[in-house]
Amino acid sequence: MNPNDWQAKGNFFKFKKHQVFYIFEAAQKKPVLLLIHGFPTSSWDWQFIWDELSEHFSLLCLDLMGFGFSDKPIDYDYSLMQQADLCEALMKQLKIKRYHILAHDYGDTVAQELLARYYDSEIDLLSCCLLNGGLFPGSYRPRFIQKLLLNGKVGPFVSKFVTKRSLKKTFKRIFGPVTPPSEELVDGWWELFKYNSGRSVLHQVIQYMKERTTHQERWTKALTHCVIPLRLIDGTQDPISGKHMAEKFKELVPRADVALIQNIGHYPQVESPDQVLLFFLAFHESGLS
Repeated sequence: MNPNDWQAKGNFFKFKKHQVFYIFEAAQKKPVLLLIHGFPTSSWDWQFIWDELSEHFSLLCLDLMGFGFSDKPIDYDYSLMQQADLCEALMKQLKIKRYHILAHDYGDTVAQELLARYYDSEIDLLSCCLLNGGLFPGSYRPRFIQKLLLNGKVGPFVSKFVTKRSLKKTFKRIFGPVTPPSEELVDGWWELFKYNSGRSVLHQVIQYMKERTTHQERWTKALTHCVIPLRLIDGTQDPISGKHMAEKFKELVPRADVALIQNIGHYPQVESPDQVLLFFLAFHESGLS
C-alpha cells in the first residue's frame, strides 16, 4: 500500500491547534489495539501486519506530532510526554475506555509513559507489546547521524541536508541481512518524511533521546513494576536495540517475556511481519484479550 492509499484510509483530528492523522477501524466486540510507530517513520509501517491484526482487533494508529501526515510545526514541544498526551486525547475523543498497545522504537517510550500513567489514567490499559526500541538508555546505541542531529549547534544544519540517499543508507545499516529495505519502501518513507517540511523539525523531534535519560527512572520502573501482561519482540540483528537490549530487558524485568527473531534488524514488523504476527497473536491468544 503506498502512502496515498494509507492516507485515504484515515482522518484528522485537532490537538493543540494542530492536525493529527489517524486511522481507526472499529469492529464490534473486538478489543482496541493502539499501534504506536517509531522514529523517523510513521503509522504507514503497520501496513504489513494490518489486515491480519484486523481479524482480531479494532485497530487504532496515528502519526505522532512531527511525523507522517500529521503537522510538523516549528514552534512546538516535541516531548514524549506530549506524544503520550496526544494518544490519550485521541482515545478520549473516540470514546475508547480499554485498549492494548503494540509499539515500536520511539513508540516504545511513549508506551512506557502510558504504562507509567496506568494507575491514574481514565483509560484502562490491558496489555503492552514492544518491538525493538531504546527501552533503557544505557543499552541504546544511536547511529552517528542521530548524535549529530541531537547536537544543539550542528543539528539544525544537519537536518537540512538529510536526503533520500542518506536515509536509505541508514535503513540499510539497521535492517537485518535477510531483508534489506526495498526501493518502494524507501521511496514511501522519504515521501512521508518530506511531507509538511519534516526535515525542518528533525533536530527538534530527536531531542527525545535526552528525555529518555531525564526520565530514565520513571520509564524503567514502568517496565520493572508492570502489573499487566508485557512482552518484548526483538529483532536480534538490530545494531541500535537488538539482542543486547533484549538481554537487558531479561535482566531488569521480573519474569521477562521475550520473543527473539533471528537475522532481523530494527524494523521487525516490516522485515518479518509473519513472525511478528506469530509472536504477537500468541501473546494475546493466551487469554489476554
